[in-house]
Amino acid sequence: MKLTVVGCSGSFPSVDSACSSYLVEADGFRLLLDMGNGALGELQRHCGLYDLDAIFLSHLHADHCIDMCGYFVARYYRHDGGRCAPMPVYGPEGTEHRLTTAYADTPSASSMSEVFDFHTVKPATFDIGPFTVRTERVAHPVEAYGIRVEHGGRTLTYSGDTGVCVQLDELAAGADLFLCEAAFTAGKEEIPDLHLNGREAGGVARRAGVGRLLLTHIPPWTDPDVNLQDAREVFRGPAELAVAGRTYTV
Repeated sequence: MKLTVVGCSGSFPSVDSACSSYLVEADGFRLLLDMGNGALGELQRHCGLYDLDAIFLSHLHADHCIDMCGYFVARYYRHDGGRCAPMPVYGPEGTEHRLTTAYADTPSASSMSEVFDFHTVKPATFDIGPFTVRTERVAHPVEAYGIRVEHGGRTLTYSGDTGVCVQLDELAAGADLFLCEAAFTAGKEEIPDLHLNGREAGGVARRAGVGRLLLTHIPPWTDPDVNLQDAREVFRGPAELAVAGRTYTV
């Protein structure tokens, strides 16, 4: 599998990165994990607007889904080639309503579903194109899911947004690459069931026995080097910071 970090900033875009969005490719199939603020523009550096095959939205906070409104415009109002056929979009219950409300002026209440084929995510194992995926609800104030993506004997786990929870450990178990949020700083923010800090992300990686840890979703007000150092003190395997525009082989 090929992973491209389209955006990795948490909460709002930084000067260096759009918000959460990650392109996973295998066998010519392109699956996008999240499409936060600024991601749609950055995505076009890595693939064409109409080259995606499916989208997974971990949850419905703006920094993970709001650029779907712009993508709706690109797909619905495309004149060259006509309106796009519906593309699978996997998200929590209420995803279509959330996006329609955010856009606020779609031609009709069902316009989103004319270009997006919405599927409600629940804890389950299923296929998306060539990928076998497992989804589990994680610890966040809104309904949120982490995802385990498997292909060709290799595994990528993406935490989405979450606090410490057993479900995340299970999703990450033995993963070759663990793309894990680390929005908080140890000893500074202590809010349960919201986000992980670097030490907690490292702890999950250690318990799960992952091959490689990639920290992401670090807000502009947080020092990423501190979080990386904290993670490395707990997890002795390879660990680094996600970098917008960088590609990783899983």
